[in-house]
Amino acid sequence: MLVNGKWTEDWQPVQAKDEKGGFVRQVSSFRNWVTPDGSAGPTGTGGFRAEAGRYHLYVALICPWASRTLIARKLKGLEDVVSLSVVAPALTPQGWRFGNYPGATPDHVNGAIHMHELYTRADASFTGRATVPVLWDKSTGTIVSNESADILRMFNAGFGTLASGPDLCPADLRGQIDALNDWVYPRLNNGVYRAGFATTQIAYDEAFAQVFATLDELEARMSDGRKWLFGDRLTETDIRLFVTTVRFDAAYHGLFKCNLRRLADYPFLSAHLERMLALPGVRETVSLDHIKRGYYSIRSLNPTGIVPDGPALSWG
Repeated sequence: MLVNGKWTEDWQPVQAKDEKGGFVRQVSSFRNWVTPDGSAGPTGTGGFRAEAGRYHLYVALICPWASRTLIARKLKGLEDVVSLSVVAPALTPQGWRFGNYPGATPDHVNGAIHMHELYTRADASFTGRATVPVLWDKSTGTIVSNESADILRMFNAGFGTLASGPDLCPADLRGQIDALNDWVYPRLNNGVYRAGFATTQIAYDEAFAQVFATLDELEARMSDGRKWLFGDRLTETDIRLFVTTVRFDAAYHGLFKCNLRRLADYPFLSAHLERMLALPGVRETVSLDHIKRGYYSIRSLNPTGIVPDGPALSWG
């Protein structure tokens, strides 16, 4: 963790706890927006105009939040517009590290070794965790955003005519998308983390119950034969669901103790996962090896560091 721009202690998975001993996630610190004309977005300041080659995305393939942005970059045809670096999957004492693992890359833009170096380049007195994803502005040498939900929407609409592909947040569905996102995120996307990193039984039991109640309700929603969560139209909510379900049996079921049922036990959600994987480019954003290597490198949950050989997955 960084304190006033200095690395002060080894990486720890539990960032903060509530009064029940529940996991509390750090709030994103950089909330600027890329817009077609460089005007300010919903948060932050302006000056980040959409330009090909100006922005760089930093991700970890194990991280569901980073994977949201990576999928949007693929689906919106931004691979030649926004360049990319991928950290190695195993979390080190200094957090995310670049290169030296299959599927990972060096930091092509800043030459950093650890992710936290980018945070102190953007803010020499930064205090907090160096998380992914990060959208970096090569022109001004700073972080545009480290909030995955915002970056996903920037990739959908902020790059204007530089982007293509489906509208992932159409105006007529935006209210419904926001409402479903706000329901799924704490109960499932972050719910698996609340279960895995709970420090008391009551916090774990509460998170565990919400994870499976949410999966049950989403399975029922999909059981009417719809293709996507909102019918025939793919939206960002499908991406936000997928990044959790694709990791569920490989990591959350075992390591995070979310073991009442497997994702494979939900036929309609499993079919949704398979449809997501069939979209052009999406399968390339998923590395089962990175997912397993990364999650099972968390020493507080897996002190021996042994990575399981299973599970056998239909898509793996």
